[in-house]
Amino acid sequence: MFIPFLKYHKLYFILASILILASLISLIIFGLKLGIDFTGGSILELEYEGLRPSNQEIKEALADFDLGQIRVQSSGKSGVILRMKDISEETHQKIIERLRENQKFEELRFEIIGPVIGRELKEKTKIVTILAVVAILIYITAAFRRVSKPVASWQYGIAALIALGHDVFIPLGVFSVLGNFYGVQITIPVITALLTVLGYSINNTVVVFDRIRENLIKSRFSNFEEIVDKSLNETLTRSLNTSLTTLFVLFSIFFFGGETLKYFALALIIGLCCGTYSSIFLASPMLVSWLRRRRRA
Repeated sequence: MFIPFLKYHKLYFILASILILASLISLIIFGLKLGIDFTGGSILELEYEGLRPSNQEIKEALADFDLGQIRVQSSGKSGVILRMKDISEETHQKIIERLRENQKFEELRFEIIGPVIGRELKEKTKIVTILAVVAILIYITAAFRRVSKPVASWQYGIAALIALGHDVFIPLGVFSVLGNFYGVQITIPVITALLTVLGYSINNTVVVFDRIRENLIKSRFSNFEEIVDKSLNETLTRSLNTSLTTLFVLFSIFFFGGETLKYFALALIIGLCCGTYSSIFLASPMLVSWLRRRRRA
């Protein structure tokens, strides 16, 4: 069955614009709740011998200490990870003594991340993201340099970058809402997931672009819009199957992988869904829209 994708391209753009606008408003109003990976603080990981106390019970036991906004995260069947502001070794030992009053456990790790290291991680994350985006633009421009008609090769790169912005911006908007209402923080695993989304999304987009290039070479005298529609239909099954099989694994991690991997998986799930949408309904239709505007001008 042939699907006329380009017939409804305006609806695709409107839906994407609404989601991006909602994400922008959320980020402006709520911002992002950064974890101690970026702001600095202390991490304490414990493994209980018996039944692990609830997160609320742990918070109540430590209420007397000045720990700032403590975050208690379950880890496996009997483990727990405590994230709090930067504390001294003396306070660390007092926390251990207080928690051992109720139940025995083994201390797996205690780490202190200073604010300087947090700022350094934040800066390095920005640099890595910028370098990744620039590398993607250069690669696509070079890969499609032989296909300069009717759309210039650099426009493929710009369309891919706009689609990538859509794929990352929307998950950030979701996490800003989750951070405001549920205290979900942006941590290194979440950033890793978003960088993974960049690679996964550009892979799907390049597959479609590559099929457009092949069809352009084979059918030099065909209408560009027809070639794009044909290419999207030819790659649709492949894109959906790849995304669905990956989503099955991610949903398993989200529901059964424990608290540590929960938001890593969530970021990937949202980003992957956005990436599948943009590779099919945004990137290629944008090329056609630009061509139409140029011809009307």
